[in-house]
Amino acid sequence: MTAEQALRPSPSDSGDTLPGIFSRPYAAATLTFAAVMFLTGFAALAVVPTLPTAAEDLNGVSLFPLVAGSFVAASLLGGVLGGHWADRSGARRPLALGMVLSVVTLLVSASSGSIWQLVIGRFVDGLAAGMVVVSVTTAIGQSYPEYLRPRMLAMMSASWIIPSLVGPPIAGVVAEAWSWRTVFYGLAVLTALPAIALVAVLRRAPAGDETQAPPAEERASRPPLVVAGMLSLGAALGQYGVSGWDARHLLFVVAGVVLLVVFAPRLLPQGTWRSARGLPTAVLLRGLTSGTYFTVEALVPLMLITERRVAAVTVGVAFTASAVLWAVASWAQGKLLQDVARHRLVTVGALIMAASVAFAVVGSFSGVSPVLAMVAMPLAAVGMGMLDPCVTVLSLSHSAPDRLGHTTSAMQTNMNLGQVVVLAFATAVLNAGLAAGTSRLGGYAITFSLLLVPTLLVAVLAVRARKDGPGVG
Repeated sequence: MTAEQALRPSPSDSGDTLPGIFSRPYAAATLTFAAVMFLTGFAALAVVPTLPTAAEDLNGVSLFPLVAGSFVAASLLGGVLGGHWADRSGARRPLALGMVLSVVTLLVSASSGSIWQLVIGRFVDGLAAGMVVVSVTTAIGQSYPEYLRPRMLAMMSASWIIPSLVGPPIAGVVAEAWSWRTVFYGLAVLTALPAIALVAVLRRAPAGDETQAPPAEERASRPPLVVAGMLSLGAALGQYGVSGWDARHLLFVVAGVVLLVVFAPRLLPQGTWRSARGLPTAVLLRGLTSGTYFTVEALVPLMLITERRVAAVTVGVAFTASAVLWAVASWAQGKLLQDVARHRLVTVGALIMAASVAFAVVGSFSGVSPVLAMVAMPLAAVGMGMLDPCVTVLSLSHSAPDRLGHTTSAMQTNMNLGQVVVLAFATAVLNAGLAAGTSRLGGYAITFSLLLVPTLLVAVLAVRARKDGPGVG
């Protein structure tokens, strides 16, 4: 038995069946968090498949990495703000503000008259998403005992099942029949009333609920907003810089890299980038896996729609399959595989993601059916559904109770950094190949093949994040 398993209580320890996530002490929190994830998932899954179409309609395909990257850049700031705010006064307020902003961003994006307005809309959306995700994860860490956290995180993934079934296909049909703008406006209307209701419920929540603030003497210091802001700026500059291949764009890349190198270590556990055992490695794994998955999710649909001329509704089906399989894999790790060491499941998930990358490479060749490239998306989701909750559980297990917000903020920060860096690197490789005369599909094949590096690295390093590893504090 591992130390991780030994720390998990069992019914025999007390002679009684331990309460579950829907038992009386946890039912209200579980349903509230599930509602938040349902709303967030419905908006996110319906919007993402329409972004390539929107970028093409606004004559901004070359800036598509910035459209995707601005969301990530803002998430850096939103995650830091939400995590520290949750540690200081509870998760309720950042969660409520994030939900309100999620409605605002849909309206901004829907009315876009240029690619730059769409970028701004995605930036606001990223700010909201960063606050919501960190607030919910922090509240889970504050509200549930360790043995329930894997199940609760699986529940969060399961809350995306219905949105994944109806969101992308409906969005694809609406975009084909009317326009991508109709998708954004419709989602704003559908999200507004539930978001307002959720805010009202959170405001009426009694003291001592799941989002209660920790005592004043245990609260974290004020968030390093200047550092987070500079990090977000660096991410945005880098994403814009890789959209071109000339001296001016190179200057933006250099400026972005400098800001990331200088400010990122201040928001991460010491030893993250050298994979120190325990929490630093868990944070590193989050960045590598999220970066790979985000790049597959961004570039595979872009290639399918703009190069292989696959219909948006068909790509929407791939998004649906991805979300469903992510939820199924997440449920399996939390229920069927709950006695397996978390770090071993991370290794398995990383190897599944490596296989998905191989499908993306093969599907990039013109003589091969584009269905193979589409398979890469749901297969990568299986890997992420398996490993992502495990990485979160490992990170929370290494964190002190009064530092859960700080830990989840660090996880969110490196997740977004990974997405920025991996997507920017992939885009730079793609543009470099095009500048050298490589065909567009050939450039995608080369780009996807490089994603094997971070997935295999995760498979090797996962053991260093285990709870019973040497040096874990």
